[in-house]
Amino acid sequence: MPMNVLITGGAGYIGSACVEFFLNAGHSVTVFDNLSEGHRSAVDPRATFIRGVCHDRRSLAEALHLHQIEAVVHFAASALVSESMRLPGKYFFNNTSGTQSVLDSCVVAGVRKLVLSSTCATYGVPETDRISESHPQCPINPYGESKLLAERMLPWYQRAYGLEFVGLRYFNAAGATALRGEHHRIETHLIPNVIKVALGQSPSCEVFGEDYPTPDGTCVRDYIHVEDLSQAHLLALMSENCGFFNLGNGSGHSIREVIRTCEQVSGCKIPALFKPRRAGDPPRLVAAADKAIQDLGWKPRLASLDQILASAWNWHRTHPHGYPD
Repeated sequence: MPMNVLITGGAGYIGSACVEFFLNAGHSVTVFDNLSEGHRSAVDPRATFIRGVCHDRRSLAEALHLHQIEAVVHFAASALVSESMRLPGKYFFNNTSGTQSVLDSCVVAGVRKLVLSSTCATYGVPETDRISESHPQCPINPYGESKLLAERMLPWYQRAYGLEFVGLRYFNAAGATALRGEHHRIETHLIPNVIKVALGQSPSCEVFGEDYPTPDGTCVRDYIHVEDLSQAHLLALMSENCGFFNLGNGSGHSIREVIRTCEQVSGCKIPALFKPRRAGDPPRLVAAADKAIQDLGWKPRLASLDQILASAWNWHRTHPHGYPD
């Protein structure tokens, strides 16, 4: 059944792809974003756009009431691990306090469900090859800690106010739709920075650390296509299940492997510049997403690294400077 959905952070990378996916599924979408990281031109024109910050409870309450919002998908957050090590206060304010503001606004407005964009950074350094939801949560950076604190509020709000929730712990979002891709004002993510080299916009790709306890010495990550993430959010919205779910493909790829694959996809040589490790980076993060597959009915459709990189390459070739604003 179609729903009226408000998506915070809907002008950002994952949020804008999710907006497109929800609209295509027949839902009515209102985007609430302050454009500090997102782009106005990334928002699907079929959606209603409201510029606002999550701490402005009056604006948020007005949006929830005016558009008769039935559910909220909460993306809005700061998400740079290295920055969080330098500016932890920014992350606890934006991610933890911001989530509380959204939760309180939902309770006042009578919203019945919230889907939270969370992260595998809540786990810290993994104790197993593949991380399940039962893995201990011991963040090693303020970003992960701020999201873990946001997670911990959800069961209490459900218990006290009846606000149903699903928390989705992403591993590494990547790829693009035909219309929407990854454009951050400060780009720290591997794949867009590798593609910048292939486009001739950068002389080399920086790699932080080549002495990790991994097969080739570089960090291993589980990359998941942004369309598969969008599918998971839609399933979470419609599901009667509550709780936390990992989202990943269950296979890891090293930085060197990503660079080699991007060379094959683009047909361009991509030099790497190796630098010391960054603080707060675990050696390996790979998901066990069995719970999402079983309980939400989720199944990644674009799971191969080739597919993920090809979609990102195609978007960046047609948007060499990202979004115009």
